Amino acid sequence: MPASRSVDPAELRTAVTAVAPWLTGDGPEPARPELAKAVRLSLRTLAADAPGRSVEVRVPPFAAVQCVDGPRHTRGTPPNVVETDPRTWLELATGRLDWAAAVDGGRVSASGSRADLAHWLPILKL
Repeated sequence: MPASRSVDPAELRTAVTAVAPWLTGDGPEPARPELAKAVRLSLRTLAADAPGRSVEVRVPPFAAVQCVDGPRHTRGTPPNVVETDPRTWLELATGRLDWAAAVDGGRVSASGSRADLAHWLPILKL
């Protein structure tokens, strides 16, 4: 999804709140469309909060965005890549998981000198 489209904060909060019980371990895994919406809206919010094209953040299978100011990447694999699973991303986005702990624990792959997203997290506190 393009980062240029603005995200309605209420829509983001609703989407993430819908999957919150799963994130805390108090509910079943959400339906794929609910999970996809929460991931996509939170990634678009990150891209709006940290505009740029020097870091690619990937949360397969749902979305990837480019963000963070710096040298623009245009072809091949970007030099600054962050990749994680949907649950870990949403835990980071909501402040349930610390960036350093996620990287140290192997839950996030972050390569490149600009691939530290700690400054922009959490995106939304529930």
